[in-house]
Amino acid sequence: MPELLQQTQPETQFYQWRSYRCAYEVRTSPNQVDDTRSPLLLLHPIGVGLSRRFWNRFCQTWFQSGQTRSIYSLDLLGCGDSDMPHVAYSPEDWAEQLQFFLQTVVKKPVVLVAQGALLPVAIALIQLQQLQNQSQPRLVQSLVLSGPPAWAVMTKPTPIWQQKLLWNLLFDSPAGRAFYEYARRRQFIASFSVRQLFAEAAAVDEEWLHTLVTDAKTPGRRYAVFSFLAGFWRKNWETAMTQLNVPTLVVVGDQASSISKSGKGEDPGDRLQDYLRRLPQGQGVQIAGRNVLPYESTELFVEAIAPFIDQA
Repeated sequence: MPELLQQTQPETQFYQWRSYRCAYEVRTSPNQVDDTRSPLLLLHPIGVGLSRRFWNRFCQTWFQSGQTRSIYSLDLLGCGDSDMPHVAYSPEDWAEQLQFFLQTVVKKPVVLVAQGALLPVAIALIQLQQLQNQSQPRLVQSLVLSGPPAWAVMTKPTPIWQQKLLWNLLFDSPAGRAFYEYARRRQFIASFSVRQLFAEAAAVDEEWLHTLVTDAKTPGRRYAVFSFLAGFWRKNWETAMTQLNVPTLVVVGDQASSISKSGKGEDPGDRLQDYLRRLPQGQGVQIAGRNVLPYESTELFVEAIAPFIDQA
């Protein structure tokens, strides 16, 4: 990778949503271009040690490539530097947080870039947009899906009773606390990343491991992770996806894989076509990489999405 522009880490800023303090940061072009076009809003994945810092490498490469649109990245409730209430989180909860953030902080339409299985949060946000008064400005101008789950995963719900059982008996229990302590170890994070996230083991570098291990130290961050593992995001999103009313770019890695049984054995090209056949305004591209394209294949990812974003 060519040497990136030297950028200072942006200041962490905060806003109040409901009774919670939530963190975000804003990055602008080092060239100080006054760009009035829609900024990017980056939606980080949920997992042990994951937060808005997942996007650091992407942000540097974005500006290094000559792009000038500003970037907003935020920590979802329960992650990073945001508050971590002891609750079970749903996509709708995080979508309401995003809606408030867009209305009160960004105050202009954005290009929403959603990583992996955070697609349901993006869908829930756009549903809120579709339900709002037509006189209100649009919140999401266009949508980029980075490594979305298999279509079968997105349309096969986990029964509500099973979600509650997993949460109450396993995750929100002493056994859950013990599991989190095990899962936040460097060895586990490295092994899981090689097995499930990256195409090349060598790409699981010190920056990745240090960031995740450091961010995973706070025990309260387990509630967001366990909400994800319990399957509160697993619903039948097919109708909502086929009614998305914004231009959508789907980016899939040529070695994309699935943790869920319903997505195993699927060819990455078939995954991409499943989306393109059903999205009303869908476009798609396949690039080298597996499941964390903005980190593992940063330059290719920027090259893939830039022409689409230029249309926004």
